[in-house]
Amino acid sequence: MENNKFLDYVQAENKVEPKDVMPEDYRKLLVRQISQHAHSEIVGMLPEANWISRAPSLRRKMALLAKIQDEAGHGLYLYAASETLNNGANGADRDSTYNDMLSGKAKYSSIFNYPTLSWADIGAIGWLVDGAAIMNQVMLMGNSYGPYSRAMVRICKEESFHQRQGYEILMTLCKGTKEQKELAQEALNRFWWPALMMFGPNDSDSPNSQKSMNYKVKRESNDDLRQRFIDVTVSQADFLGLKVPDENLKWNEERQHYDFGALPWDEFMEVLKGNGPCNKKRLETKNKAQRENLWVKEAAIAFAEKQNVMSKIA
Repeated sequence: MENNKFLDYVQAENKVEPKDVMPEDYRKLLVRQISQHAHSEIVGMLPEANWISRAPSLRRKMALLAKIQDEAGHGLYLYAASETLNNGANGADRDSTYNDMLSGKAKYSSIFNYPTLSWADIGAIGWLVDGAAIMNQVMLMGNSYGPYSRAMVRICKEESFHQRQGYEILMTLCKGTKEQKELAQEALNRFWWPALMMFGPNDSDSPNSQKSMNYKVKRESNDDLRQRFIDVTVSQADFLGLKVPDENLKWNEERQHYDFGALPWDEFMEVLKGNGPCNKKRLETKNKAQRENLWVKEAAIAFAEKQNVMSKIA
């Protein structure tokens, strides 16, 4: 299918399936976006896992464990969706994409390179990080690639519970002691700007974003999604009695949106380069897990191969 005809096809809201003919740049765009999304789900388990043994109650521990389990499932769905794009030449099989992440070649969301310093940070991640993810991912349910859009349906349902869980944690802290509310404010201060940068660079600096929108993989621009997130989240912070850490934040009556300060893009670029607070630690943790648990994978493959041989004999 010629590129122009393919663009017309997807812009007419048709779905592309794995066996359909597609331009190579569309395939590569999807491999990059879906695999990075999968990496983010898997690495995103680590900041929260840091608090499993220190959750303040059994109820909180069970909820956190359930959330982390959900994230593992999201990674599985997305790696499976990415594998449907493997044509034997572009390395979209699961081992290749995962190894790219382990080596640092492939990126994941910059937000997961920040530490969780208090229990309130777990609430902030649920409220802000999962809230930003939902804002970005709801539109992906309507993206042009069938396996990706179908995977997003369940992911979005589960992410909505994660966002409520995080907000409820902060609400409980804000209704507690002065010290607990201060923890909530500190968590908001730490995660506000990194959460805004989750939507990616400004549209003028993001050629991949425009290409993704042309192919109907993304439905809205980085800037539009970031603005909507701010408009929704400021009122939620007000309800909690917390102050958004932006001195330039102000409601613009003419625009009917909040004006906000410049994002710390220099920090964003440093994190992308691998110089964030936890970049090295995250990759070390995942590589260590890969080495120490390789025997499980090898045993599972050997068992599957044996079962396959036995079924042929039978």
